[in-house]
Amino acid sequence: MDAIQNGWFSEIQNELWPGQCFSLKVKEVLHQEKSKYQDIKIIETESYGTCLLLDGIIQCTSKDEFSYQEMISFLPLCSHPNPKKVLIVGGGDGGVAREVVKHPLVEEVHQIEIDDRVVELSKKFLPNMSSGFNNPKLRLTIGDGFEYMKNHKNEFDVIITDSSDPIGPAVNLFDESYYKLMKTALRDGGVVCSQGGSFWLDSEYVKKTINNCRLHFPNVSYAVTSIPSYPCGHIGFVIGCLDGNRCLETPLHTFSSAEIDQMKMKYYTSSIHSASFVLPRWIQKCFNENI
Repeated sequence: MDAIQNGWFSEIQNELWPGQCFSLKVKEVLHQEKSKYQDIKIIETESYGTCLLLDGIIQCTSKDEFSYQEMISFLPLCSHPNPKKVLIVGGGDGGVAREVVKHPLVEEVHQIEIDDRVVELSKKFLPNMSSGFNNPKLRLTIGDGFEYMKNHKNEFDVIITDSSDPIGPAVNLFDESYYKLMKTALRDGGVVCSQGGSFWLDSEYVKKTINNCRLHFPNVSYAVTSIPSYPCGHIGFVIGCLDGNRCLETPLHTFSSAEIDQMKMKYYTSSIHSASFVLPRWIQKCFNENI
């Protein structure tokens, strides 16, 4: 059934957020097609600007995307002492690439995205996000992230996985085997950061993802950001580090207000970095049970 009815888009209902859905008033459907991997729809909304939908689920809106893109990028980048070489898995809209190339210590950014149509359509309809594809630091490869990492061992300082939710083609990006694979692609002391879901929706699933990371990384934490177009208005990130003594909550690189403005960032600051790891008591206890 078409998700747009009476001028409103309603996010597809599934087991990830049972009994609820988020709706946006639609001004115009800009594009829709079925790629080799997923249904792609781009709409212009009344309050959230341009919105990218994959398989009926909101991936980003031009109103609030920066909070997600900046945090999934700068949390791991500022948790590594010298993040020279970075791998982005997914992120076909270009938002993570746009942020990663801003970090002054980053020299090379490699991105592996499976669906070339998401990239091409983002270049056309989301130019502010896809601007990262034009940076000389970036090298984009269209292909499978699993196979890519199998062929690139001990190469990266930071790996960022910008995936859709754990259903359909992205489900394997939350498994234990994926964290094992990322570990083999990292250099000593490397850091990974993945979309980690909302603890309000399913705290046990988030805990399972964290524990999958803990099987291969001695230092694991979970941070959150506020983003109103995602279910429950926030989303978390699972961060793993091969250096067991590093404090992920304290950024190794801090930026002045002038530097933040120069990088055109709207959400991330060094204070936000530390604050994002502060969790409600009940979820702290949930995540730390049976460690």
